[in-house]
Amino acid sequence: MGQHLGAWIDRAGHAGYPELRGFAAGLASDPDAVVAGLAQPWSSGAVEGHVDRIKTIKRQM
Repeated sequence: MGQHLGAWIDRAGHAGYPELRGFAAGLASDPDAVVAGLAQPWSSGAVEGHVDRIKTIKRQM
């Protein structure tokens, strides 16, 4: 996993959108962590769903 990451970061770093360039720069700052995150078999999606639900409740108060 992540074999195309370097090429994607290079292309995104020259994109016409400053937000995309900033995102690419963030990924480039620690590519080992990005590749490790792509290679992990688990996801934090379920936890993030609970966090979003709690934040929604908090905003409603």
